[in-house]
Amino acid sequence: MSSTYPTPETAAKYPFTPHPFEPLDESVMTERAEEFYQSMATRRSARVFSDKPVPRELIDLAIATAGTAPSGAHQQPWTFVVIGDPKTKRKIREAAEEEEQKNYEGGRMPDEWREVLEPLGTHSNKDYLEIVPWIVVAFEQRYAVRDDGTKAHHYYVKESLGIACGMFIASLHTMGLTTLTHTPSPMKFLSHLLERPSSERPFVLFPIGYPEPGSLVPDLARKPLDEIRVSYP
Repeated sequence: MSSTYPTPETAAKYPFTPHPFEPLDESVMTERAEEFYQSMATRRSARVFSDKPVPRELIDLAIATAGTAPSGAHQQPWTFVVIGDPKTKRKIREAAEEEEQKNYEGGRMPDEWREVLEPLGTHSNKDYLEIVPWIVVAFEQRYAVRDDGTKAHHYYVKESLGIACGMFIASLHTMGLTTLTHTPSPMKFLSHLLERPSSERPFVLFPIGYPEPGSLVPDLARKPLDEIRVSYP
């Protein structure tokens, strides 16, 4: 056992608990890792969704899973807003399309960005925002507000929320749902529509549901391991 963490002074001042770690046989570890990889390798972003209902408890479980993510100083600087109301989904679609039309048709999007998006076939029509049973918007908490009204700075907010969103996506895929990381730029309209405080800023919008049967996705290949890994030695 390490003699440096936690220090006696820290352990005397703050609560610590035994690490809930259960060692596994290496064969079990490999099997689990391979199964998870093979499952995640089939994950695709959807842009054509079914209106098939999704139980609310599944969305809550995915958010709870995201909430287990590590965060800077354990400040957990995230808020996940769940939208199932048709009127609110329509407002989100209208506002998102207004911004996207400025990007795609209004010349706000740089030519280089258009070029890399072209093989994906994306455009300003976001009808799926009304079709999906659920929308979840992840907000970054830039700071907290203490009881006396003063601000408490949060650290590594984007890094922390990025990890949480990755776990959220993995949870949805594991339970058999699909989503899309939608970031209509700028996204300030989400703060207004969802009445979020000034301490929060929209990070990613997730339409969530089942893909429409027979729908297509771009035929893409992910980089192989040797292109994303560097080993020493």
